[in-house]
Order: sequence, then structure tokens, then C-alpha cells
Amino acid sequence: MALVATLGGLLFGYDTGVINGALIPLSGELGLDALGEGAITSALLFGAAAGALAGGWVSDAVGRRTTIIGLSVLFVAGALVCSLAPGFGVLILGRIILGLAVGGASTVVPVFLAELSPYEVRGSMSGRNELMILVGQLAAVVVNAILGSTLGHVEGVWRVMLAVAALPGLFLFIGMLRVPESPRWLVAKGRHEEARTVLRALRTEERADAELDEVRRIVDQDSARRTESLSEIVGNRWLRRILLVGIAIAVFQQLTGVNSIMYYGQVVLRDSGFTADAALVAAIAPALIGVIGSFIALAMMDRVNRRTTVVTGYALVALCHLLIGGASLVVPVDSPARPYIMLVLIVAFVGSMQTFLNVATWVLLSEIFPLRMRALGMGVSVFCMWIANALLSLWFPSLLAALGLTGSFFSFGAVNVVTALVMWKVLPETRGRTLEGVERGVEDGSIYRTPAPAGRA
Repeated sequence: MALVATLGGLLFGYDTGVINGALIPLSGELGLDALGEGAITSALLFGAAAGALAGGWVSDAVGRRTTIIGLSVLFVAGALVCSLAPGFGVLILGRIILGLAVGGASTVVPVFLAELSPYEVRGSMSGRNELMILVGQLAAVVVNAILGSTLGHVEGVWRVMLAVAALPGLFLFIGMLRVPESPRWLVAKGRHEEARTVLRALRTEERADAELDEVRRIVDQDSARRTESLSEIVGNRWLRRILLVGIAIAVFQQLTGVNSIMYYGQVVLRDSGFTADAALVAAIAPALIGVIGSFIALAMMDRVNRRTTVVTGYALVALCHLLIGGASLVVPVDSPARPYIMLVLIVAFVGSMQTFLNVATWVLLSEIFPLRMRALGMGVSVFCMWIANALLSLWFPSLLAALGLTGSFFSFGAVNVVTALVMWKVLPETRGRTLEGVERGVEDGSIYRTPAPAGRA
């Protein structure tokens, strides 16, 4: 079930990462400047912001499973529109359609996995979606490198790169037809026996019945004080605080600048001293270390506290940014070692990010919100994430042109030093708690005052 659902994550990764290799041939064929390149890249991300916000509401209304099936249709449609686009305008439209699907998947799939998972493995299970995102990004750069090396001389090779995403979209559609609905969503809709059937397929009978009773108690409590609007959440002290924490988790992840490497890695590596063809192949290294880092992150997720992981991650990312900026300043431009030094430091940055932050970010977002605001809280947080991602991606080519590698990465480093301090101050601990235990801690504010229990809460 997790494998099928996380095909949405794989599509998320491929569709955001494919532009890394497609952008240079696409830009040459369409005659784009730096702002045009930013528009093509960020169109998907602005669409993702809308998809993330709408995805939470839609999944609350029609169910997590039904929503993911609808997203699979958008993935296929967007890939086909992009690959067949006659010009800039239609390509932008196709990227927006893909963005709606990517944003919806980024909101719904982690929640779906969290609501299906036993509490003791919820972190590693929910984190598998982030692993699949990185597998998708790795697949994108590998496909780009193969197509660029074999068909780079053929006009329109970027269309083939973009079209490949239709295949996993089709697999997602077929697979989700056989996956059951989230038991917690079923309980929220009063469909208790259906929820019992799903839980008994995933747990022992005794545990399934006990978990169902606990979820029913939480839902019954929520029904008397149900929060359905953003204004009601803002009016509640503790719900407002957890929403702000969720937004901070989401936005700060983007301010690491990791997606500048994922989207513009070929451009950055070319500016570091690689030729265009060598940069296309070298871009595989950061994507590969990202996948390796995610495997390590999954192994840590249920063993190391979330706060420790996140604060450590931002400190390492800030250090890597300062080293990248320093190397670009100190190592001569004409030095044959320069591109390889920069590549090693970029790989260290991406590895730190993917090992300590990416998986933890999505796991935290999927588990910190109470049930009655989970979809909305996730939607608002991920909406803010995508807006930050889109704005950064839109202006990164211009930022790179204005400040160069040195100024750009020193700026990222300063931001991430501040972020590490903020996360140390505000981030609650959720490891070792059931979703219902997290909810009780959020409701009374105790989650900010007490450490996570060693076992069940």
C-alpha cells in the first residue's frame, strides 16, 4: 500500500527534477532569457502551491484514496501537455497542471501514510514518500543524462524528457484502485465498520479494535468542538501555535536552497567550471547522495528524536553553504580542481539536507496536526512551502547572475544559521507518540513542555 501511494512522491520528484536537464535545450529552442527560465521552472511550483492548499480540503471531503486517484489523472495529463506543447504559453499551462498534481500529492500522500501506519514505525513509513521523491529526482537526472548524451543533438529532446512522467502516473492510477481508504478518514465520516476492516488487514485483530476505539474517542471529542475554518484555528491559542510551527517547518526547508540545486544543478555546475555535457552527468551525484541520505534518514527516524535531527541538519547545511561560498571565492576560476571541489561540497550539502531535513520535514508535517485540522494544517503549511519554493526558483537565475556563486551561497548560509536557532526554540518533539497522543499534547500545550516518551503515549 505504501509503495503504491508513494508513486505520487516519485512523480513529485521526477516532475520537479526533470527541468534540471531539460532547461538548457528547452531554453535554446524557445529563446528564453533568465527570467523566462525562471518562469518555466516556477510555473509548476506556483501550481503546486494551489494544489497543496486545495488537496487538503478535497481529501477531507472525498477521501485520501479518491484524491490520489484524481491526482494520478492530472500527472498524466500534465506530462502529455508539456511534451506536446507548441510554444511557451502551452508549456506554462502544462507545468501548472503538473504543479496542481505535485502539490496535491505533497499534501495528501504523507497524511495517508501517517493515518495507515502503526505509531512505532510511523516515522519511517511516512518518510518513504520523501525517499520516493528523491528516487524520482534521481530518475530524472539519469534519464536526462542518457537522453542528453544519446539524443542531445536532436531538436525537441526535452519533450521526451518531460513525457516519461506519464508512465508512473498511469501506474499510480491503476495501483490506487486496489488500495483501501484511510481508516481515520472513514471513522471521521462515521464509517466505522469499513475502518475496522482496513485496520484488521494491517494489524492484529485485538490491536485493530483497540486502535479503532481510540480513534473513535478522539473523533467524538472533536465533533463537539470541530474546527473547520482557518479563522477558528487562528482563534485557538494552541492550534494557532502548531499551525505557525508547521508553516515554519515547511518554509525553512525551502530556504536551505536545496531545490536550487535540484532545478538548476546543471547551471550551477556549469558556472563552477564543468562543460555543459559534463555538468549534465555530474548532476547525478547530488541526486544519488540524496537517495542514500534518505535511506539513512529512514533508519534514524524511529530511533533519533525529531528535534535533534532537524537542528543538526540546519547546522550542517549552514556550514556547507559557507564552505561552498568560501571555495568559490578562494579557488581560482581557471583551476582544474575548482569544479571537482565545488561538486564535492555541493554533494555534502545535498547529503546533509536529505539525511537530516527532508524526511524529517515531511514526517513532522504529517503528524503534528490534530485530526480535525490535519488536512487544512497540512494544506496551509505546504502551500506556504510551495510559494517559498516558487519565488526562490523564479528569481534564483537572476540571483545567481547578480551575486554569483559566492554571494548566493553565503546568503543561504546566513539564513540557515538563523533557522537552526529558531527550530531549537520552537520545534515540539513527536517521536514515540501516537497521533492521538500528539493531538492531546497539542490541545493542552504540553507537547512544547515535555520530552517525547520512550514508548507509546
